[in-house]
Amino acid sequence: MGAALPLLPIGATFGYYWLPGSLREELLVQFAPQLLAYLAMGLWASRTFQVPVQLGLEKAKVGNGLKWGLITGLLLGCLDTFVILSVYPSLGYDITFLKQTPHGRLPVLLMVPWFICGIALFVEVNFRGFILGRLAELESACWRTHPSRRFSPLALITSTLTFAFDPFMENTFRYLHWIALWDGFIWGAIWLRTRNLWITIVAHAVEVIMMYSAVKVAIG
Repeated sequence: MGAALPLLPIGATFGYYWLPGSLREELLVQFAPQLLAYLAMGLWASRTFQVPVQLGLEKAKVGNGLKWGLITGLLLGCLDTFVILSVYPSLGYDITFLKQTPHGRLPVLLMVPWFICGIALFVEVNFRGFILGRLAELESACWRTHPSRRFSPLALITSTLTFAFDPFMENTFRYLHWIALWDGFIWGAIWLRTRNLWITIVAHAVEVIMMYSAVKVAIG
């Protein structure tokens, strides 16, 4: 039952795109899938033993999480910064709208590193630790194998699409939200391979700090 709880925010995410345009503009509607995810996660956590272990947040994994998360974040940060500042403008896309996003309007000293690290923590716990983790558990149950013994490709693809097409992300970052496809796939694959959520948290934070800083300098 607990493994099926992520189906609630997943259904809300893709159901959002069937709503009338007027409803899709409502901020609460855009946040609804994430709110459902945290509610579902709270219900799951209240009935689950060793929640940090299930999420991949054991203290013993912090060291490797910092090392591999830093490396992954730097590599993805370089790639995504290049795509945003070079590839998109060369295709005729205007990226100056980023100045008007909630992230662009917040003071730099609040965004770096505090707000970005907070976002990375909550997003990774939600999308990788909870949604991907429980989907992998559900997929493994179908194959009657232990979750850690199977790569769970369906869980990875589903969680990646749910992450990339999150309504708030899609509305805030417009066409740039497509970057989340390979980010979510790589972070998800890392989590499935290592069961170490510290890696994806650190990688997410480092990558976004790099992108945010570079874009802030480039567009003012």
